[in-house]
Amino acid sequence: MKWEGQRESDNVEDARDGDGGGGGGGGLPIGGRGIGIGGIVVALLASWAFGINPLTVLSVLDGSTVQTAPGPREVAPSHPQDEPAKFVSVVLADTEDVWNEIFRANGRQYVAPKLRLFSGQQPTACGMGAAAMGPFYCPGDSKVYIDLSFYQTLRDRLGAPGDFAQAYVIAHEVGHHVQHLLGISDKVDSARRSMSERAANALSVRVELQADCLAGVWAQHSQQSKGWLEAGDIDEALNAASKIGDDTLQRGAGRAVVPESFTHGTSEQRQRWFKRGLAQGDMRDCDTFTAKQL
Repeated sequence: MKWEGQRESDNVEDARDGDGGGGGGGGLPIGGRGIGIGGIVVALLASWAFGINPLTVLSVLDGSTVQTAPGPREVAPSHPQDEPAKFVSVVLADTEDVWNEIFRANGRQYVAPKLRLFSGQQPTACGMGAAAMGPFYCPGDSKVYIDLSFYQTLRDRLGAPGDFAQAYVIAHEVGHHVQHLLGISDKVDSARRSMSERAANALSVRVELQADCLAGVWAQHSQQSKGWLEAGDIDEALNAASKIGDDTLQRGAGRAVVPESFTHGTSEQRQRWFKRGLAQGDMRDCDTFTAKQL
């Protein structure tokens, strides 16, 4: 992926100075929208991937063991100078360019998310974020959060190396932001409150597969405008999508594969929906909610 020398985003907040919430014992109270679509789903996914007891993660997310703490501190946008952060900034900038154009073509205005780099833990409007959760999007403050150590985990523990695998991760989280701007997230959160756990999980799968499809839409438009993808880049993204499928993660953690517990979709589904968005670059192809077969 020929990313060097490309525009960097003005929406990156670097909170990796050790003062970004990593110390201290309190989190944020979680209620109402709370973690919503992103946090609980991502936390459970991460627990399977990283060998964390999911009950430990959920005890933090549901507010049962956290105390009220001040809200997230302000961090001024910056242009980090280290290469991993510069890469993230370039990819975020390109998602801004692509989604600005797509929204404009559909008579809408795109409001770009902020992306906050952190280490360890980070207070968010959705509760206390942690590196072990992996990258996540918080609709409460319209921010993508990422501890860059996740990329080492993606490469070394999950077997998904490559710069475009990393770009896919960012594009997926930005896909959740697109869902938020379109009002999809609010509708899903509202619907989940009256559903059984099994039905809510099934709805979450549709949310996540749509974000994968939107990542594919971005990739198609990005390549059209920049031509910066190289041989093997798309395969890197597809491999990453495969490695973080629910069935693959459950098997890798030595667990039985339980489809009713899936929250993100199988490896095959995640690959297929990414490729669907990639094929034409049309958001209309990403309607997972009316699809009879995922």
